[in-house]
Amino acid sequence: MMQSSVESEPVEIFTDGACSGNPGPGGWGVVLRQGELETELSGFEARTTNNRMELTAVVEALRKLDDTACKIVITTDSRYLKDGITTWIKTWKRNGWRTSSREPVKNRDLWEAIDSAARQHQIEWRWVRGHRGHPENERCDELARDAIRRVSSSRTARY
Repeated sequence: MMQSSVESEPVEIFTDGACSGNPGPGGWGVVLRQGELETELSGFEARTTNNRMELTAVVEALRKLDDTACKIVITTDSRYLKDGITTWIKTWKRNGWRTSSREPVKNRDLWEAIDSAARQHQIEWRWVRGHRGHPENERCDELARDAIRRVSSSRTARY
């Protein structure tokens, strides 16, 4: 678990999600960094969507932090995630978790989890173009894809 405070060095969080089919087996990957300390996380779900994996990566990263308010920089290649948490969520909450077309917001459980965890921190959200050589984004993509292979192989394993 990383420890930080608003006075210390920011925690950098890099995230990515992936799916084989949409929906299909999915994985997520995270690189957490504070100074020289770096941690990698990943996980999978047997049947999910790419968007859920993008959001899950952030939820899991924020869970790894202690309860101390800290500065965080989150870098993602998902416009859905970045725009959702920085812009759309305000309207969704005001509209009772409905979109502008009055449909229920998809992945509400994950949006609420991110929103709740983010309240105690100072978070800067950054977007990078995926698959363009950003080292941490590429690593997160690799972690997410490796997780998909784990879920795919676990479904074919015989016990």
